[in-house]
Amino acid sequence: MDLRLSSEDRVGGSAGKKSRRKKSRRGTATGKTSARRGKKKNRRGKSRKRLTLGGIFKFLVYWGLVAALWAGIGLTGVVVYYALQLPASDTWAVPVRPANIRIVAADGRLMSNRGKMGGEAISFRELPHYVPAAIIAIEDKRFMSHFGLDPIGILGAIRINLSQGRGPLSGNGGSTVTQQVAKNLFLTPERTIGRKIQEALVSVWLEQNYSKDQILELYLNRMYFGAGAYGIEAAAQRYFGKSARNLSLGEAAILAGVLQAPSRLAPNRHPDAAASRARVVLNEMAADGYISVEEAQAAAIDPNKRIRTRVAGAEYYVADWVETLMEAYIGSVDGDVVVYTTIDWDLQKHAEFIVREMVAQNGEERNFSQGALVSMTSDGAVRAIVGGADYSQSQYNRAVTARRQPGSSFKPFVYLTALEKGYTPDTIVEDAPFTYKGWTPKNYNDKYVGRVTLRDGLANSLNTVAARLAVDVGPQNIVETAMRLGISTSLQAVPSIALGTQEVSLLEMTAAYAPFSNGGNGVIAQVITRIETADGEVLYQNIPAGPGQVVAPQNVAMMNDMLSYAIEVGTGKKAHLGNWPIAGKTGTTQNNRDAVFVGYSARMITGVWLGNDDGSPMKGVGGGSFPVSIWSDVMDRAHQGLAVAALPSTYTRNAQPLVSPTDTPPPPRRTIVDLINGLFNSE
Repeated sequence: MDLRLSSEDRVGGSAGKKSRRKKSRRGTATGKTSARRGKKKNRRGKSRKRLTLGGIFKFLVYWGLVAALWAGIGLTGVVVYYALQLPASDTWAVPVRPANIRIVAADGRLMSNRGKMGGEAISFRELPHYVPAAIIAIEDKRFMSHFGLDPIGILGAIRINLSQGRGPLSGNGGSTVTQQVAKNLFLTPERTIGRKIQEALVSVWLEQNYSKDQILELYLNRMYFGAGAYGIEAAAQRYFGKSARNLSLGEAAILAGVLQAPSRLAPNRHPDAAASRARVVLNEMAADGYISVEEAQAAAIDPNKRIRTRVAGAEYYVADWVETLMEAYIGSVDGDVVVYTTIDWDLQKHAEFIVREMVAQNGEERNFSQGALVSMTSDGAVRAIVGGADYSQSQYNRAVTARRQPGSSFKPFVYLTALEKGYTPDTIVEDAPFTYKGWTPKNYNDKYVGRVTLRDGLANSLNTVAARLAVDVGPQNIVETAMRLGISTSLQAVPSIALGTQEVSLLEMTAAYAPFSNGGNGVIAQVITRIETADGEVLYQNIPAGPGQVVAPQNVAMMNDMLSYAIEVGTGKKAHLGNWPIAGKTGTTQNNRDAVFVGYSARMITGVWLGNDDGSPMKGVGGGSFPVSIWSDVMDRAHQGLAVAALPSTYTRNAQPLVSPTDTPPPPRRTIVDLINGLFNSE
């Protein structure tokens, strides 16, 4: 019998080992299971742990800081990106304000401003205190304290935009005065996040480099106030006909209110809306302590009364003309200038009134819609220009720019040419139908008087007499005479020129009569006397000059004899000027399309035109009717206070009977008549 122990029977044998390994594994497994159960228990214990306010706060602070950090990094990147789109800040400078041309009458009264801004720049210190106060009260209450941006205003604007269903940055709410300056002077008007960021950057730069007063002055002189007016001075002149220096409290409130929406709140177009907005401004000024409640109530516009804004008058025709002359006088205008003119303000306004009233009272019945007038001294200084019946309706200047047929008012140049060839006022010429190279001139009424003196022929506007003279003296000589006296329009040397069929301007016609008024000296119509910079530096000073003697004194005397006779008994006999010796000539074109009268004294010459822009005929309106009436009224005003003076030179008329259709014509006094008749009979 084998008593030896097998490996399974030995302690620590293989069986024991297996048993221990199993136990070990079980023990290990049990231990691991216990450990896992413990961990689960711990996790359950933790998950059941209640959150505290401190924990929430720490959580929010932590993640808030993280979010703020990343937002800051992102915002910084965006800001840097858009900042790089701007030029380097050391190159930034406020853009130069476009030049303004201030045009004043002879006595210094403003007629108009010309230039892109519509008015000159004005110093902040020149304004009444309530003008900038009105701007601050309605546009930027915290202007004096913010750094260019107004966080309170921005948050308020965002809240309003969101409550109204708009984007947070839509609209203009929250923009400071500084931001508006930055946007208008440096940036485009587009509404994008990029532009807003750039606007903020430029605003901060402005605040660092300019004082509050300087920024507000930039704002007042650059912002758009509607109706083509940029800046407070332009707006004050445009709407109220006065300088911003003289604005009332109510007017200041109107202009401050316009800024919100210039097209919708302009007082000349929407007076009720402008008045309503002005009351809002006044209430805000009172709430902020700039004015009292009583002052606000007193300055408020009565809703039953319309705002009276300035009407563009005939002086704007003068200003337009002056503006076209500027480059010829001083070249390009680089800074604000003041242009002093020869215009008599009172005469200008009176002439405007007379022309407008004549058209208004008689135009519809007699079928004319426009009128023009030029009045100047005998040396060519223009005292009044009326380019149309109503500048606000039509800016076309019928006195300076338009070219119309002058009719018989052109005949003095024909007669002067004849005098220079040897005729006299007493020379007898045939008034009868004739034909010259296919041309058959006729008198206005188809009536003929036979042999007449030149004096009678001119006084009664006999076309055949002027036509015969034109053929005899030569059309080219007539052209040269007209040009010598001041007609600058190109004229064709044809016989019909004698009847005033070629178009010229009223301005040059009036100036061409000046030699008859002043003794024979040619003149150049002038309206500018001096041009200065805003600081008083003289850029141009008019020096009297002209072509000199263009008509011999003896011929001046004979022309004055004939043209004064035309006033005494001829077509211009309705003209009157008190005790003043006067002379002139009427003109009426075919089918009464144009009615003209140019007349003069020893001191003044005035030309008047009536008609229609489309050339349609008038009803019974000739140069001797309404134009003479206008002339008499305006010239009477122009001569008030002047000593009566005789026309230059004198001519002794030959004693002879006047020739009329019923008289027996006297025998010819010059053999040249026979020569003329022989010339026509040979054709």
